[in-house]
Amino acid sequence: MYYASIGVLSLLVHIIINIEALKKPQNTSTKITRNRYRMFLYGVMIFYISDILWGYLYDRKMILMLYIDTVIFFASMVLSVLFWTRFVVSYLDNKGRFSRILLISGWIILTYEFIALVVNLFIPVVFGFDKDNEYAPGQARYITLFIQMFLFLMTSIYTLYVSFKVTGDDRAHHITIGVSGIIMTVFIAMQSFFPLMPFYSIGCLLATCMIHSFVYRDMTVEYQRELEKEKEAAYKDPLTGVKNKLAYMDAMTDIESRVQNGELTEYGIIVFDLNGLKEINDTFGHDEGDEYIKSACKLICQRFKHSPVFRIGGDEFVTILEGEDYEDRTSLMKSFNQVIRANKRAGLVVIASGGASYNPNTDTGYNDVFKRADKKMYRRKEQLKTI
Repeated sequence: MYYASIGVLSLLVHIIINIEALKKPQNTSTKITRNRYRMFLYGVMIFYISDILWGYLYDRKMILMLYIDTVIFFASMVLSVLFWTRFVVSYLDNKGRFSRILLISGWIILTYEFIALVVNLFIPVVFGFDKDNEYAPGQARYITLFIQMFLFLMTSIYTLYVSFKVTGDDRAHHITIGVSGIIMTVFIAMQSFFPLMPFYSIGCLLATCMIHSFVYRDMTVEYQRELEKEKEAAYKDPLTGVKNKLAYMDAMTDIESRVQNGELTEYGIIVFDLNGLKEINDTFGHDEGDEYIKSACKLICQRFKHSPVFRIGGDEFVTILEGEDYEDRTSLMKSFNQVIRANKRAGLVVIASGGASYNPNTDTGYNDVFKRADKKMYRRKEQLKTI
């Protein structure tokens, strides 16, 4: 049970420290690297489980189950080596000849091991059990371990070599990954001399703990920055630079959620619609129409500078008022309409607007407030035509 207990401890620590890394990564520039590290972690998990079962089954001499588990043990070991190699090559982002050699070597080891395990069904070249049901390692086992040691060592040397070409955090990360590979190399060597000791599990645990502490946490920070940048880009209207309809839909959901939770008791909505855009597009072309839209957006943002502005259609904008702008909504609307009247007379950008405030006694949701604001906007649109 001592052997199995080491595997159980390794598996639990492995899951605890890598809980975030084990989740499927989102689409970012580091997705491939993170996904390959995730595959390595899952490969190690399979190895841990087989190692735990091996200790339990060996103590009870359940030979048939033990044989099957030993096959899984060796298969998961070489898979983890392949996944490690793919992770390192992806992390270094080097598509040179040596990277290709490492990847090909990983696949060769995997192929060799699967062939050896098939042969082992007939001739115990990898492992077997003697007449006393004692585990007996075969010559192919030592060849497998030696090749794995060699590949781990080569990836480590390569990573350390590349580390001299980078600076700062990248160098520290490269060195950590290189040292982690050396640790696994050493523990595979110990495993080859002591087949009944769980040295490979201990080596994988030490290596993944090092990577988590000195590499993956920094990668996670960078990953979150990338997600924020991509989210910001996805939420931005390319023409005006304000938030787009996707961001608006999320804002609506957030408003309704906060109202239901009692976090938000008052807010306002102002709906804007540009007058004369179609005529400008038809007369002067869409480039002039785009400039008209940008001018209108700039005017809205200047007047409601403490509130988010959303472009929800070609010539439609919405702003949601909270806090200071909500308190000043009457004066803000009055000031905005004065500017629009002056623009109308001067032949500048004209925007119809209508606002409404949330009434908890009558409104069932966000759409009720929006509809009132929309109706006021259309009334204002008709008024502007008479000026």
